[in-house]
Amino acid sequence: MRERRGGEAVPPGRVPVVAVVGPTATGKSDLGVELALALDGEVVNADASQLYRGMDIGTAKLTMAARRGVPHHQLDVLDVREEASVAAYQGAARADLAQIRSRGRVPVVVGGSGLYVRALLDRLEIPPTDPQVRARWEAELQERGAEALHDVLVGRDPQAAARIEPRNGRRVVRALEVIELTGRPFSATLPTRELLQPTVLIGLRADREVLDARIGRRAGRMWADGLPAEVADLVGRGLREGRTASRAVGYAQALRQLDGELDEGAAIQDTAAATRRLARRQQSWFGPDGRIVWLEHDDPDLLRRALDLVGSHVVAGAGG
Repeated sequence: MRERRGGEAVPPGRVPVVAVVGPTATGKSDLGVELALALDGEVVNADASQLYRGMDIGTAKLTMAARRGVPHHQLDVLDVREEASVAAYQGAARADLAQIRSRGRVPVVVGGSGLYVRALLDRLEIPPTDPQVRARWEAELQERGAEALHDVLVGRDPQAAARIEPRNGRRVVRALEVIELTGRPFSATLPTRELLQPTVLIGLRADREVLDARIGRRAGRMWADGLPAEVADLVGRGLREGRTASRAVGYAQALRQLDGELDEGAAIQDTAAATRRLARRQQSWFGPDGRIVWLEHDDPDLLRRALDLVGSHVVAGAGG
């Protein structure tokens, strides 16, 4: 099949990968479907929480009807007991991109999990991990504290230490683990903004007040749509044993409500507050990336503007 841009047929192989990124509650999923329909494409999810089967309401996962026949990949691929892995996602999602291309279609990547987007689209080496080595460094963290361990990192990899906050114990432990396992500086594995293949990066944005209000309404809808019942069902499937899934925004609060720690109103308010904090982190992650072209989430000509970006990329023959 051949895409249409301004009435002119464009060979599918020349259309770049398209990615729709940005903070939560800006309408990325809907725009992704619209772009896939316009470009004869297929969507690849890059939202870590949407990897989980049964986690639908709290992740704002599109229903089958809302997907409008567009194939979606990397949805419902994990059990709630499983821990999400960037390395596993990278391999599986890159295979999806290649298979979509082999069918002559356009991959449309959609999601707000910044590291997952980078792992899929950029040259990013994911270093190995070892539970025993990690546990030993975590024990050191508990005994000595994050800042003391950060001093150790300064001695072993000053460049990595300069990029990691001294109080961020989790990242300090990870850096020391990688150094021990690879014999190389952790900084050598840090991501660079170098795309694997031509990609149009489209970001959706909204003013903070508007976004905060949208997030508040979304949190209320989750409970109105039955999130506590969804969570109760997932408890039977092992949600409490899932380190990643049980901590997802909305699911953690609904679990606390089921346990009697929060009433419904407090659970909704806490979910909205946690989602706003998530949106700030997403903005901080994507904001410095100068490759992203930002569009207003409520632009009445949003789809046309996005398609124009894709079309100009094809005409210019721009690469990564």
